Amino acid sequence: MMSKGFWPTPRRFGYHMNAVGMVAALVVCFWALAAIIGPMLSPYPPGEIVDFDYYGPISAKLWMGSDYLGRDIFSRVLMGARYTVGISLAAVCLACISGVVLGMTAAVVGGWLDTGISRFLDALNSIPSKLFGLVMVAAIGSSIPVLIVLLGVIYTPGAYRFARALAVNINTMDFVTVARARGERTGYLVVQEILPNITGPVLADLGLRFVFIVLLLSGLSFLGLGVQPPNADWGSLVRENIGGLPFGAPAVLMPSLAIASLTISVNLLIDNLPVKIRDRSE
Repeated sequence: MMSKGFWPTPRRFGYHMNAVGMVAALVVCFWALAAIIGPMLSPYPPGEIVDFDYYGPISAKLWMGSDYLGRDIFSRVLMGARYTVGISLAAVCLACISGVVLGMTAAVVGGWLDTGISRFLDALNSIPSKLFGLVMVAAIGSSIPVLIVLLGVIYTPGAYRFARALAVNINTMDFVTVARARGERTGYLVVQEILPNITGPVLADLGLRFVFIVLLLSGLSFLGLGVQPPNADWGSLVRENIGGLPFGAPAVLMPSLAIASLTISVNLLIDNLPVKIRDRSE
């Protein structure tokens, strides 16, 4: 008879994510797909009037009701996903790439370069983000490239401070000291020694800043300084249908729910990132 412990303990490898993280990941993937192919799948053209009843209710024909002109809100939410997700993603990539590169360079070089960059970005960070955005958009005008650059500039100081704090700690490690003693240049230290050791926290920070940018972009659009007609992001959809709020119209509730679902899901996904499952037989 074989003993109970004859069979070896099965090995488990890979990554595990809890149920909350999986649901959040599904919601984020849904809105990512909506931004890519959503307008192709919309039942009606976003600008076409399909209902003679403004602020129409949810029905089999109109899954999210109609807006103040009788247009299909479901089609317009799918269209808005492309602008909200696309602009926010481009802006957060711009902010994080520039902030991380500057932060690592300042930490490695130090001296006057570190001081100059830090003081300049601290001064920029002291300006309230929404006020800075309102002033710049009002002065320059609103367009998609302007919004991307503006949002990227607003959130670069935060990404810089975060990356610099991580890079300063890594810069004191022995392997960096050895690389510097070998005569390695700043570019090598930044790319080969520091960047691989801060990638995880930087990606988590990127997700959080994506949420901040979505909310700021929606706020600017709600004030009429974001995405301009005939295009519309979710903030613009809330603004143009705000008259239906006293009636509980789906036209104003659905874009608001889209903003909430995306931002909350990204936060939950970051809080429940996959954890590596180690071999229990070790």
